[in-house]
Amino acid sequence: MSVIRKTKKKPPPEGWDEIEETILEFQRKLREAENDPQEGRRKCEAVWPIMRIHHQQSRYVYDLYFRRKAMSRELYDYCIKENIVDKNLIAKWKKPGYEKLCCLQCIRSSDSNFGSSCICRVPKDSLDEDRVIECVACGCHGCASCD
Repeated sequence: MSVIRKTKKKPPPEGWDEIEETILEFQRKLREAENDPQEGRRKCEAVWPIMRIHHQQSRYVYDLYFRRKAMSRELYDYCIKENIVDKNLIAKWKKPGYEKLCCLQCIRSSDSNFGSSCICRVPKDSLDEDRVIECVACGCHGCASCD
């Protein structure tokens, strides 16, 4: 018989009280988006609200830690460890050219028909002005960093 270990979660680090309410609000919105009826929507449109809320939550923690410097490293690591934020998306935001990236699916060339990135990564001045751009993966209207 194998021994099953139950790890006790460490208490959240200092500063968690300040962001907890906002994180819980994001998670409440996420549950609402998951439970929304999907009738009348295309199959791909069903996940768009979930992707947007996930992006907002990760962007909130990113801004607190990297831009405003209002969060400790311990709290940032705790958010990553508890899967509150998407660490891969935040890693891309730190690289030049990906500051406004909406989701990782938009840069994954294996997911597109032509082996390139998503249409939302194309700068708006390179496209027709009257054309409405909408990413199939997340519903983004343009996340090129030069826009």
